[in-house]
Amino acid sequence: MIGVALGTTALIVVLSVFNGLQDLVRSVYNSFDAEIKIEASMGKSFIMTPEIDAMLKDMSEIKAYTEVIEDNALIMYRDQQVVARLKGVNNAFMELNRLDTFMLRGEAVLEQGSLSFAILGTGVAYELALMLDNDYYDMQMVYPKKLRPGMPVSRNSVKRKRILPAGIFSIEQEYNENYVFVPLAFVQDLMDYGDKRTAIEVFLNDPADIQNVKERLAGQLGTDFNVLDSDEQHSSLLKAIKIEKLFVFITLSFITAIAAFNVFFTLSMLAIEKKKDISVLYAMGATQKTVRQIFLKEGAIITFSGCITGLILGLGLALAQQEWGMVGMGMQTAIVTAYPVKIQATDFLLVGVSISLIALLTSYRPAIIASRVNITRHLG
Repeated sequence: MIGVALGTTALIVVLSVFNGLQDLVRSVYNSFDAEIKIEASMGKSFIMTPEIDAMLKDMSEIKAYTEVIEDNALIMYRDQQVVARLKGVNNAFMELNRLDTFMLRGEAVLEQGSLSFAILGTGVAYELALMLDNDYYDMQMVYPKKLRPGMPVSRNSVKRKRILPAGIFSIEQEYNENYVFVPLAFVQDLMDYGDKRTAIEVFLNDPADIQNVKERLAGQLGTDFNVLDSDEQHSSLLKAIKIEKLFVFITLSFITAIAAFNVFFTLSMLAIEKKKDISVLYAMGATQKTVRQIFLKEGAIITFSGCITGLILGLGLALAQQEWGMVGMGMQTAIVTAYPVKIQATDFLLVGVSISLIALLTSYRPAIIASRVNITRHLG
């Protein structure tokens, strides 16, 4: 019973932590990303046509949208260089995505008059050994030109543009270690994109309209475009968490099943020791089905007692972690100080079903042994 209780407790706590991690990831990205992202279904870019622009402007649910050009480029600063992800955006992005709330140093500004500025993630700034307070040094962005087939590669095969660093942000590891935000016009000129865009990010007046707007956009844009909501924009990360949660559940279920083997051996020994008593029951008119049910019910009582105890303990520990954050993340760079927890009824149902199967498996064989007792041998 104790083993089953501990296994059940571990299952509830761990599953609740994974639920909390999923919600944490969503909250981080939702606080920064647009509700909807439009991208090409084939290739990495598409032509931004007046028809697309007019369609987006005509939808009353859309607060604003920003055109995006995003690609890898080499960044050089003093003696350091790093390959980072340049994301060219316009002023609508800066006004709506709350980037200023994630700034560690400097200002959330991309353009001032004729000057262009870059905002770097903490990881990129660290790799470049960026000195934000020193206006003497600027950064050089390097991007390969489009060469015709057969043309030799030379120093003129790349395009270079200079830009000043304006600030350093910290959002999430993927952004911090890879992304640099620059003005759309700057990256448009650097990469010779012209009217091409890699994405359109759409901000809504009411996030509750996301499914309705997504379906309308998908219907009007057709199969040449993918219209992604927040979860779909980061589907790989969320799927990884779900898969990890599944494997942890399977592993802990096996551990609980092994712990429940104590019930199997206890019932097996009881079936052997009580053969005479079982023979008396048969002599009094009991059937094999009655004897099997006695042992199955006894195994169920032992297992379910441990299960209920474990569910209560797991719920208590999850609530305590949710309220007081007893177990910390152990990382100074973590978004939250303690492991996030979210309690879901489906987890309790899933654990209950798995424990029921374990109870049936551990009790079935001893029940069969007990029902096959030879009456004449033990009453003679």
